[in-house]
Amino acid sequence: MSEEEQPRWSDVLKRRLANSNKDARSEEEIKAEETELFTKYYTEWKGGGGNNKPLSNIPRFYYKLPAEDEVLLQKLREESRAVFLQRKSRELLDNEELQSLWFLLDKHQVPPLSGEEAMISYESYLQVRDKAGPKCKNFFTARVYAKLLNNDPYGRISIMHFFNYVMRKVWLHQTRIGLSLYDVAGQGYLRESDLENYILELIPTLPQLDGLEKSFYSFYVCTAVRKFFFFLDPLRTGKIKIQDILACSFLDDLLELRDEELSKESQESNWFSAPSALRVYGQYLNLDKDHNGMLSKEELSRYGTATLTTVFLDRVFQECLTYDGEMDYKTYLDFVLALENRKEPAALQYIFKLLDIEEQGYLNVFSLNYFFRAIQEQIKLHGQEPVSFQDVKDEIFDMVKPKDPYKITLQDLVNSCQGDTVTSILIDLNGFWTYENREVLVANDNDSIGAADLIDS
Repeated sequence: MSEEEQPRWSDVLKRRLANSNKDARSEEEIKAEETELFTKYYTEWKGGGGNNKPLSNIPRFYYKLPAEDEVLLQKLREESRAVFLQRKSRELLDNEELQSLWFLLDKHQVPPLSGEEAMISYESYLQVRDKAGPKCKNFFTARVYAKLLNNDPYGRISIMHFFNYVMRKVWLHQTRIGLSLYDVAGQGYLRESDLENYILELIPTLPQLDGLEKSFYSFYVCTAVRKFFFFLDPLRTGKIKIQDILACSFLDDLLELRDEELSKESQESNWFSAPSALRVYGQYLNLDKDHNGMLSKEELSRYGTATLTTVFLDRVFQECLTYDGEMDYKTYLDFVLALENRKEPAALQYIFKLLDIEEQGYLNVFSLNYFFRAIQEQIKLHGQEPVSFQDVKDEIFDMVKPKDPYKITLQDLVNSCQGDTVTSILIDLNGFWTYENREVLVANDNDSIGAADLIDS
């Protein structure tokens, strides 16, 4: 075609513009068409088509657990979990590999020493990572190195601190796998029966429990398990996350009993030790005067210094699980854990529920007066001058400093760090007396210390 016969681009544009002006559709119709076209092309681009096709692209994320009568599926699930846990266990460092890692770290230490500690630089740290093997690579990250930095002028970290970190991580993974073997449901938590089986099978591996008679095993297991459930299952769901068990210190306390040379003081302060378990069970037997294996309200009133108020004990038997008005050993353990750990939020929650007689979620002046009247009655029985409730009430509100000046919530008690003192004032004559005479007791302690220093000199 010759140059003259070709249409000029300006003419083409004019015709196109003229044709576009002839579109009689409204703006709404044009927008609707654009939206429709966009949806169509976007759906095609994403791989969809019809109305139900996009759903097929969502990967399955929920698998229903097999029912009790589906024996084959349950066995398959158990076997697959066992294989998975074995594979995870093989991925962990064994004793020989840990020893090899220690030799490598020691070989790559960078002088000078920091005090008596061998140190390693980041460059040497990376060299050890490359030589240590694939199992160790997850430990040798920049994040871990940065966490372990501790004001070293050369930017190094302690070899011992790093090795302890690796040991702790390996122990946590080993314990996680060990606990998971008892997770029958395979959902990441242990029921009471699961944890009982775990501790029962752990007893022979703990030298500090060698002296326990087999007839006492069931009571020991019950005593140990209650501590886990009292503190880690505040909503009383009957199960605890394995993650929560690993995060708390209870497992450390339990496994501390592997130490054959554990001091007497450490054993007495450890809830899981044989002396501690025998002490708690012995107290229970001593309180059980009629030897029926249960505690009545009158028998429980002799607990500790026998100064708990009758009003408080009434509330215990109203709120806690009893059998024909008597308390079994498991319920007694919850009671002991609450009263022996009054500073802990879980213990305060237990006691707060008993103090909240109107179930309003807070304590008001009426609640405080209701419980303190029993303290006043006990004071009169001992021939002492009764203390004014108004004074005690003002002191309690001053100690707690609640958000609402007329109501004390559980969170107020926890935040104030005075929850143990407040609850002792309201439920225990001995606790109230200790608080009331705190200045005298402190002065006596100081005098005793001064006298001891004088004798020493």
